[in-house]
Amino acid sequence: MAIVIGLVLHASHRAVFADAARTLAGVSIAWVTYEQESEVRPGVEELLARGHLDGLMLGPVPYAKCHDVLPADLSVTVIRSAGMDLALAFCGALARGWSPTPVSIDTFDQETVDEVVRALDFEAGAVACLPYDPAQTVEEIVGFHREFLDRTGGSYVISLRTAVATRLSGAVPVISGLPGPATIRAQLHELALRIQSKRATALRFAAGVFLVVDRDLSHDVERSRVGLMNLLLNTPEFADAWIENRDRRGVVVFAHQALFEDLTRNWVSLPALAQAHETLGIRVAAGFGVGGSARTSVQLAERAAARAEHEDRPSAYLIDDSGVIIGPMGPGGSPLTFTYREHGVSLEDLSRGAGLSPATLSRLAALENGLKGRPISPSDLARSLGITEPSGRRLIRKLSESGLVRAEGSAQVHRKGRPTRLYRLAIGDAIQSAETADG
Repeated sequence: MAIVIGLVLHASHRAVFADAARTLAGVSIAWVTYEQESEVRPGVEELLARGHLDGLMLGPVPYAKCHDVLPADLSVTVIRSAGMDLALAFCGALARGWSPTPVSIDTFDQETVDEVVRALDFEAGAVACLPYDPAQTVEEIVGFHREFLDRTGGSYVISLRTAVATRLSGAVPVISGLPGPATIRAQLHELALRIQSKRATALRFAAGVFLVVDRDLSHDVERSRVGLMNLLLNTPEFADAWIENRDRRGVVVFAHQALFEDLTRNWVSLPALAQAHETLGIRVAAGFGVGGSARTSVQLAERAAARAEHEDRPSAYLIDDSGVIIGPMGPGGSPLTFTYREHGVSLEDLSRGAGLSPATLSRLAALENGLKGRPISPSDLARSLGITEPSGRRLIRKLSESGLVRAEGSAQVHRKGRPTRLYRLAIGDAIQSAETADG
């Protein structure tokens, strides 16, 4: 089945993105183009309504316009211009016979600008950067550029904002710092690989443990257990699952993770709990476990079922080997809640704000716990998570924007070359702050 990736972009940029997407095999592109930023949200909503979509790539401006309508399980990449794109913009100024500085730049990350300025040996004070902020208006960005140019005598602007370039057109020369085909291609390939990895994860085997928990039926537990097993055997979603007696109270189920995700509507609810109550008159607790082996999956499912037993209603939980706990899932569509190990605070809001999955944020929380306050470089972070170094740097930028990491100086890793910046993960502090606020 082909991967479907949506691309949200200004209509004037479609040719560049089409060129970048040419090398993607097994990927179908769904286009959302806009002329005005007000068109982004309805365009994305229409795309989501069309049907199957595996991933979405869009810039920071359209993301700010529509992030709240994106499904929590959709793979999303917010595309960022890289240092190479900024360096090419400086080359564009030189080709026009302009002095590359003073110059005013918007939307680029400050870290990217600093790296390029150092590499090109420009004077730092001659380059002004206004990083992207969704709260800033076009008028404020234009004002930033005009103030800097008036003060320094600069002659041009590097902008990623089409609306800003339009507003300055005819008054101040603007060179586009938009990502080129190479940057777009790299991030498209990375998104496609992430989607493929997600699909592979869905094929992992998982375990489910279903327990009869009604205490007043202890004299007839055997009949209740047999009834529960027959109910599961006749559940259409379990047609390809392995179901067997667990003990006097319960039943164990082995299946692909994707099957359990379908059964629970992506870990939101478990209709089988209501069926057990309505047809058998029993209350059932369910636990799901996803681990690296069948034994680990069962152990995690047992822990999840024990957790569900303590609820005062039919409930289910999921625990996976990365430390994520999801639940309680009820018979209906109760809200999905992600937690990290024994924390009661929801990670969903934190992950949405950072543009990351709850599972990724949970892995980062586990890494932070192991670091015990020690700072980490982007490359070490990438190695710890099994991702590429450019992905590690982009992850650091996402975490920085959400306040989930703090700069901690730098270290000279090699005798030659620039010092490496260090960062301290602050996910635990964010969890604690959220718990305090909830309390």
